[in-house]
Amino acid sequence: MRKVMLFLPAVALSALACVGTAQAESAPGCASTEQIGSTGYVKKNGTIIASVKQFKGCGKNWAYTYVWDSYAAQPGGFSSSAAMVVNGDRDYGSNVNGRNKQNVWSKGTNTLTKCTRAYGEVWGDGNVYWGQTDERC
Repeated sequence: MRKVMLFLPAVALSALACVGTAQAESAPGCASTEQIGSTGYVKKNGTIIASVKQFKGCGKNWAYTYVWDSYAAQPGGFSSSAAMVVNGDRDYGSNVNGRNKQNVWSKGTNTLTKCTRAYGEVWGDGNVYWGQTDERC
């Protein structure tokens, strides 16, 4: 019995160690967002450095870019952005940039009745890397 009591806390701690850090997936000023479509990825030389997602909520569409820890931890810093693509054209009015920010949300767009996708960029080493989600109509 004593061995079991020592074993259970160790198992519980191991399980907690496997849980990833929760990402901030709630748009600024809108607590009720839900992801629509698939997750897109930003790659540098075939390695994923960021995720791009599209959300809907509060009557709007939102783009979200999350820069992965492995890229964000590199020296020199980085910049990232999130924007919506509406009916095939990038909506520059929705664009939001962040310096050394792993979580970047676009401005919300009133485009629930249009075809949209989320678009994200990461840069900082002289190159711009980008990715986007699938289009949702």
